[in-house]
Amino acid sequence: MGSGAAIPQWTSEPCIMGIDEAGRGPVLGPMVYGCLYCARSYEKTLSSLNFADSKTLKEEKREELFENLKVDKSIGWAVDIIDPRELSAKMLKKNKINLNEISHDSAIGLITKVLNMGVLLTEVYVDTVGDAEKYRTKLSERFPAVKFVVAKKADSLYPVVSGASIVAKVTRDRALRDWVLEETADDLHKNFGSGYPGDPNTKAWLQHHKHLVFGFPTLVRFSWGTCTPYFKDIVEVLWESNEMDGDGSSSANGKRQLKLSNFGVTKSKRKIEEIESSGKGRCKFFMARKLEQVTQF
Repeated sequence: MGSGAAIPQWTSEPCIMGIDEAGRGPVLGPMVYGCLYCARSYEKTLSSLNFADSKTLKEEKREELFENLKVDKSIGWAVDIIDPRELSAKMLKKNKINLNEISHDSAIGLITKVLNMGVLLTEVYVDTVGDAEKYRTKLSERFPAVKFVVAKKADSLYPVVSGASIVAKVTRDRALRDWVLEETADDLHKNFGSGYPGDPNTKAWLQHHKHLVFGFPTLVRFSWGTCTPYFKDIVEVLWESNEMDGDGSSSANGKRQLKLSNFGVTKSKRKIEEIESSGKGRCKFFMARKLEQVTQF
């Protein structure tokens, strides 16, 4: 039962849920969180369906198990697909959101989604991210009516998490297989291997697809440290502004220059918000058209 299907009667019984992810480590593609849930009374049957940690199964077996659980009317599932651009944007923003926080938020989102569907969740099993006890406490405070079990290798200990692992892994594999590159260069291709930093095919793909001005295609998580060595010779970009900075500093021609580096992160002495709010450093293009930054609509 996908998340868009009608809610069956068994969801009013006490239910258990497993949550797991796929694609936390790769430098390419989305990270996917998946959940699987069923009535507590179905747990023994669930144990007989041969779910296992998806990493221990061949692709053909994972696909087979996923198709089986999709038609099982006693099982529900849902996924959260986190785009590589979203991962990089959150990890590089001024108030950075690290990968553990992103993972926690995704798991919390899935739990919230299933509860809002009307499913009576009483127990949730989660593969740990970070400190297991702190994670459990965080979830318990957010959902006090639910019992949480947070454990290392939960995908090999609890069948309900093993099922979630298969949901997440197959969804990510299909997303990569069907990925349409938005970029239009003639020499783009999708022979990128597993997407893991140590994969020779992935390394070769990154080397071939880097651009010294525009960076990588949007498939790449450019916030990963893996990307840094590929840009030793990156082109330095200077942003010319038409007003002097608040401290009076400017270049020889009267225009202040801001250096743009590290994949679009601007480094300057003053906070961007201060420059924008004061109007100093704003490009003539925007000033001539009376365009201003707004915080409310």
